[in-house]
Amino acid sequence: MSFYDSASGTVRRIYESRIHTPPILSAAADFPNSSRFTDAWQAIRDEALVVRTEKVPRFHEIMPEQADISANDGLDWRMFVLKAYDIPVAANLARMPVLASILAECPEVKSAAVSFLAPHKHIPRHRGPFRGIMRFHLGLQIPRLPGGRPATIMMIDDEEHRISDGECLLWDDTYPHEVMNLSDQPRTALLLDVWRPHMPADMEVLSRAIVSVVQLGMRYRGVSYSA
Repeated sequence: MSFYDSASGTVRRIYESRIHTPPILSAAADFPNSSRFTDAWQAIRDEALVVRTEKVPRFHEIMPEQADISANDGLDWRMFVLKAYDIPVAANLARMPVLASILAECPEVKSAAVSFLAPHKHIPRHRGPFRGIMRFHLGLQIPRLPGGRPATIMMIDDEEHRISDGECLLWDDTYPHEVMNLSDQPRTALLLDVWRPHMPADMEVLSRAIVSVVQLGMRYRGVSYSA
């Protein structure tokens, strides 16, 4: 087991002992500003589709620790990062001004990226380590199967979820999950990491400490997110 896996497991156990949460959360109750993003989904989509995806880094090029789920099948999972744990990526924000304007009004959003999932890409089952944030998905360009159903499946805690263009899902990524794009077309979605409200005081302090450590690590490694 790698150091990353061991540390992730330890952090996850601490949070699970203090924060009890279902896998699927209420966007309206837990992330009221989600409506800002869903209301503007078409403008955000239009900005995202102008991005030249071949210049966008693959997820494991940003985080080598994620190679098992990003480089597993030779198909691309690319991430156009606009903000990473409160560190803005100015060049990318400038290319998506509508999204940048909304993000500026939503300080609870700690990270933001447009995710480009290649046709037939499978992100294997895995778990996130950090219950201090919630994961928000907004469909921007979701391919459909011949019968009309969305072709991208998210299995979260062994339950199937599909969203269409303009639809969203707020969930806890510390539950086991995997993603499959069953179509011949790429899937484009907005991914946000959102600060969890109403945490116990000790978990609030721990969460802020974790974010600070992640920020230090990012600056030390000097990762480039620009496309």
